[in-house]
Amino acid sequence: MSTIPEKWKWFPEARFGLFIHWGPYAALERGEQVLFREHLDQREYAQRACAWNPRGFDARAWARVAREAGMRYAVMTTRHHDGYCLWDTAATDYSSAARAPGRDFIGEYLEAFRAEGLRVGLYYSLADWRIPAYWEGPEHDPSGFAAFRDTVHAQVRELLSNYGKIDVIWFDGAWPHSAAQWRAHELVEMMRALQPDILINNRLGKVDAADRVAGGPIAEGVGHSASLGDFGTPEHHITAEPGRLWESCQVSTWRLWGYARGERWRPADVLLDMLVEAASKGGNLLLNVGPDGDGVLPPEFVTRAAAIGDWLRVHGEAIYGSEPGEVCEFVTRGRSVARGNCLYLIIRFWDGRDSLTLAGLDTPVRAATLLTTGQALEFVQEGDDLTLLGLPAAPPTDLFPVIRLECAGPPRPADWAADRLWQGDPRRMTAWARAGS
Repeated sequence: MSTIPEKWKWFPEARFGLFIHWGPYAALERGEQVLFREHLDQREYAQRACAWNPRGFDARAWARVAREAGMRYAVMTTRHHDGYCLWDTAATDYSSAARAPGRDFIGEYLEAFRAEGLRVGLYYSLADWRIPAYWEGPEHDPSGFAAFRDTVHAQVRELLSNYGKIDVIWFDGAWPHSAAQWRAHELVEMMRALQPDILINNRLGKVDAADRVAGGPIAEGVGHSASLGDFGTPEHHITAEPGRLWESCQVSTWRLWGYARGERWRPADVLLDMLVEAASKGGNLLLNVGPDGDGVLPPEFVTRAAAIGDWLRVHGEAIYGSEPGEVCEFVTRGRSVARGNCLYLIIRFWDGRDSLTLAGLDTPVRAATLLTTGQALEFVQEGDDLTLLGLPAAPPTDLFPVIRLECAGPPRPADWAADRLWQGDPRRMTAWARAGS
């Protein structure tokens, strides 16, 4: 993204955030969408939700884990698709404030995370699976859907009026209705008036050709808009969205966002690799956790988050405020990230050799450092080949060692290395092939 407004520059500087999916579904221990996926009885689910009382919830403990993990912001569900609200809303008594807990969990979350120096965001589901008009839509129940939509707008107004500055609002659940049916443009205008600096994600309903905003692009995907919202949200994958801010939202388990007993956990190196990949492509990672039904973070997540935090305390300069860094081919060893005149080689596969060659870097290198230990490295640069010397046989960290290359200017590739294998104009390699003939 060539020009980022000053008010949003914190977002790419942060690079790493915490996503929190939590609600009464956590007590059922089968994920955040158990109500729909198992077609549960609505009355029985609501009775259990109203009785849910997570006495172990401590927002300060959550915030400390996020800060120590090196996260710079967080986004928490205010309500998910089951419709249960985690704040003191005037629109319904189906909330943590009105029911068994008697607490405003969102207010506690915001206070605790701000106190730890983190930016704060709110997730809000447009969908509410309890409401027939949501399923019927404006085509089949125009008055019912209009009333439901008015409640949605009123609740967003509450969240952005009653809790001070909110840095991010993260919508979800627009399917199957369009942006026009949600009156998303009006919603955006209201949010901009209430919170001028807020970042809005891209899930306010699909924009049809007739609803295109000032000639902006039409989005692909269910409920996603390229012309509404300030940042993209690739989910379960890391795909750059050139020309705007973006973050990949990912689970720390194998699949589910809400707490599920017995779910498998991805190891710390896999989670860290997602962060590095997002940074190497110019985006953020929003890493999810589903606290359990009592409001406690799973120890598996806490352990992994702490390991990533330890790594970031040493190597954070390669992540925070970084830029796309896939300058040349490095996939055989790891990933690369740029920042200013530095190129960071983040090594996923340490092979024990005492040297490493990077082909395709056109910019002269002035100094090389094994950032993990602070060791200065000898190097030889001939043409677009750079060979680093004196590497230790054993990996200097359990996660990913990092080498910092300080260059004479912003790192640039040789012509042949600007595109990856199987990409770009194949004729750029003709002379290389001919040289071997």
